[in-house]
Amino acid sequence: MTQETGFRQLAARIAGVLRDRGGVTAAEYAILAVGIVIVVGAAVMVIGDPLSGALGLAGQALLDGQSSLNQSGR
Repeated sequence: MTQETGFRQLAARIAGVLRDRGGVTAAEYAILAVGIVIVVGAAVMVIGDPLSGALGLAGQALLDGQSSLNQSGR
């Protein structure tokens, strides 16, 4: 193999890597996933405490209702 042939093979491999778009697509999906994680995290930070309080009140109402049903069934 001559030096010129080796250089052509190397140039062809580099050109093939530059044409390959698979890595770009994976990077785009990774950026999209990071964006979704940021949005969900922000939503949890904003809605987390009020939602926790509301679910706690709903749970307590269910327990109170169940307790009153158990007492009236005796």
